[in-house]
Amino acid sequence: AVFLSPSRSSPDSPVYPTLGLRWTRSPFFTTASSLPPSFSPLHFTSVRSLWFPSDVAELRELSEVLREYRKEHQAYVFLFFCSAYLYKQGFAIPGSSFLNVLAGALFGPWLGLLLCCVLASVGATCCYLLSSVFGKQLVVSYFPDKVALLQRKVEENRNSLFFFLLFLRLFPMTPNWFLNLSAPILNIPIVQFFFSVLIGLIPYNFICVQTGSILSTLTSLDAIFSWETAFKLLAIALVALVPGTLIKKFSQKNLYLNETSNTHHVNSRKDT
Repeated sequence: AVFLSPSRSSPDSPVYPTLGLRWTRSPFFTTASSLPPSFSPLHFTSVRSLWFPSDVAELRELSEVLREYRKEHQAYVFLFFCSAYLYKQGFAIPGSSFLNVLAGALFGPWLGLLLCCVLASVGATCCYLLSSVFGKQLVVSYFPDKVALLQRKVEENRNSLFFFLLFLRLFPMTPNWFLNLSAPILNIPIVQFFFSVLIGLIPYNFICVQTGSILSTLTSLDAIFSWETAFKLLAIALVALVPGTLIKKFSQKNLYLNETSNTHHVNSRKDT
């Protein structure tokens, strides 16, 4: 069996506050434990690397192990990565940025981007469904103020809810994991929720995946100054500007006006 724990540095993590889960050194469900016997050559040399990475050094080590293993078992690495990503997103475990970078290193910039966008959307939707069934009372009891604030903002922008959700994803004032958990409490339709994750996280995923792709291809410091690397860095910079442009366009037209109208409505009620 292959063992995968949330973090090498914290094998005995405390109880996770929102869903009440306790992470231990248990086998990483069926997919991880069903890797073929031919994994054994890597097992005794690199099994310590099979952890959710918590820093760049662990990420690089894990990337090297999986890229070596992928040469003979590409399908298993693909399935393993997808399962780990859905596991992390579905149970609202922070730190998906490391997996996005890992996707770029393993699968390249474009397949990695597509994979991360789809997995983030599906995983966030799984978290939405789990929270709607099991987590509502826990989320409200642990984060009453944050839920109340987010509820007020959602109601203020109910007429332009999709653009507001995009705003929250493009500029995450609220952590994505908390938004995934609280969405069913806020009566956010699941379809709008899914597509807001799919579209809203594209710039963020692109930057992370491209970073992983660049890091995986660098063999020396001289490679940093190649035209290909320069083009990728320029693309990352341009994509980083997209969220601000979009939000400026739509927030002034929708979000800001709604906030103004609501403020006027509240003031009129006070006058009466």
